[in-house]
Amino acid sequence: MRRSAGILPFRFKDGRLQVYLGHFGGPFWRHKARSWGIIKGEVEEQSDLEAAKREFAEETGKDLAGEFIDLGEFHTPNKILHIFAIQTDLDTDIVSNMVEVEYKGRKLRFPEIDRAAWMDIDEALSKIVASQEQVLRKLQELLDGR
Repeated sequence: MRRSAGILPFRFKDGRLQVYLGHFGGPFWRHKARSWGIIKGEVEEQSDLEAAKREFAEETGKDLAGEFIDLGEFHTPNKILHIFAIQTDLDTDIVSNMVEVEYKGRKLRFPEIDRAAWMDIDEALSKIVASQEQVLRKLQELLDGR
């Protein structure tokens, strides 16, 4: 099974938990309600955390450093995700790497992530791809216990 690693930034604003998600680029995701996700990517030869940092930088143009919280591994229909959280406050201006895919017989080139946003946890739970809801719930559970 394929393996990906990602980073889930979070913050508290006006006493509410917010998470930083990326909106998937390209025509397939344009009009879908659940088209947001944790910024992540394939694990290659480095550690999962290093892969997660690399992918976050590639997809946002931002380097993250600090104390990462290992949220663990999560199984989705087609891969295993290893997600790390970090409390931080980032702006939502991003510069994403470009991807090229064939879509409806045409080759298209577009940003992998076309925008980023901070969302209150309830909004995020309604917009994140369903297979990643479990990660948000784990973060919520962990922070409730602090």
